[in-house]
Amino acid sequence: MGITRDCLLPKKTTISLIKCDVGSLAGHHVVPKPLFKIAKKNLENALAKEIINSFYVFNAGDDLELLMVHDKGEQNTLIHELAWNTFKEATDKALSLKLYGAGQDLLKSAFSGNVCGMGPGVAEMEIEERGADPIVVFAADKTSSGSFNFPLFRMFADPM
Repeated sequence: MGITRDCLLPKKTTISLIKCDVGSLAGHHVVPKPLFKIAKKNLENALAKEIINSFYVFNAGDDLELLMVHDKGEQNTLIHELAWNTFKEATDKALSLKLYGAGQDLLKSAFSGNVCGMGPGVAEMEIEERGADPIVVFAADKTSSGSFNFPLFRMFADPM
């Protein structure tokens, strides 16, 4: 039995963070608990089916954030469809609760392979996982992309 090329390559881990504004209480304030429950239920089911390895559901303002760790690579159809279906289900619940801005980030009516260009925001990276690699996510709603530049500079590059 010989050594295959797969044995020599380190295992890759993908971190996918997909967010969507599915509806809120009192303007762009917070994601209500019933929408969190839907997201947690769907990701728990995906974990049980071994689609994802771990997850964390949180919010930044009225954006529902799905942080998923898996080994399927970036822009994987299965992962993006999981997020899309979760956001659609949460939007349906938000509509039934008559929440503010229900589904305003869902720009298309049907899933088409990945969520890029369909409204939800996506950040993904594939890494070679090591023993202790902490991951930090900066999530903000209604802010510009350079908002974290100065604090990050002060943390990592300022000699003072």
